[in-house]
Amino acid sequence: MKAVALTRYLPVDDPESLLDVELPEPRAVGHDLLVRVEAVSVNPVDTKVRAPKAQVEAKPKVLGYDAAGIVEAIGDAVTLFKPGDAVYYAGDITRSGSNATLQLVDERIVGRKPDSLDFAAAAALPLTSLTAWELLFDRFAFDEYGGDAGKTLLVVAGAGGLGSIAIQFGRLAGLQVIATASRAETVEWCKRMGANHVLDHRQPLRPQLERIGLSNVDAIACFTAAEPYWTQIADLVAAQGRIGLVVGLRNALDLELLKNKSASVHWEFMFTRAMFGTADMVRQHEILDRVAELIDQGRLRTTVTETLRPINAANLREAHRRLESGTSIGKLALAGWH
Repeated sequence: MKAVALTRYLPVDDPESLLDVELPEPRAVGHDLLVRVEAVSVNPVDTKVRAPKAQVEAKPKVLGYDAAGIVEAIGDAVTLFKPGDAVYYAGDITRSGSNATLQLVDERIVGRKPDSLDFAAAAALPLTSLTAWELLFDRFAFDEYGGDAGKTLLVVAGAGGLGSIAIQFGRLAGLQVIATASRAETVEWCKRMGANHVLDHRQPLRPQLERIGLSNVDAIACFTAAEPYWTQIADLVAAQGRIGLVVGLRNALDLELLKNKSASVHWEFMFTRAMFGTADMVRQHEILDRVAELIDQGRLRTTVTETLRPINAANLREAHRRLESGTSIGKLALAGWH
């Protein structure tokens, strides 16, 4: 089968950082689906895994943590899907990735592809949807159905793929969503996603928050490195509020700043359920099916902004390069293997 893989961890401008390769076709057993991949999208995790280091892989390593495609075959324990079903998923970081024509993925972390989206638009959604959903509705315990309407959510880095879907989930739940962005085009994008207000994260946040009539916020989802914003985050979170982090720390954070507020910090790592085989692993199947339902009802929209064709090493290197630039808006997808 065709795949894009690496054996060495190199800068993205090195033509050998991602290579077109031929690999043996895998076989589905147990709870696995064998999916014929039609489209993929890129996420920061792709670039972090590929980042330069001395390690060398004995066999080609396939990256890719978002995909949409067709079920080709199923393992003997599969009950949720059948061959021919259109699906989408983010996969499992401990297994071979989606940048291949065929991929094995556990049915319990796979959802039905939204009928109203093509494969590229669907492939842009799984990782960010699962991350944002788990953070807002599992970790923060906001009520999806409006039981917390009127509460406030600050989304730091609102224009990226993760911020784009988190804004929509927040509005879906009736929250007042304040996003951060710094360029005219990213501010406009956040507003299109449904943000009630947009603050400039290059400027002090408190004066901007107070100008819209708020002194604190109930929850803060930080979708970028937390260290540059930590003092402001600790200041802005409400008493007994919640803070969500997704980016690994390079330096320690001063948690003492939260003591008097009894504020909580929640890590969100979308791969946790698959990595540890948690008892509620099938929850990701349920979330993706719910997201597909909301998309098909017109209550959510895909966050894809561009699709590169075909899926190959050159286009994946370009996608990684754009993501590493830090200026991308929404999600970048790739489709087709021609």
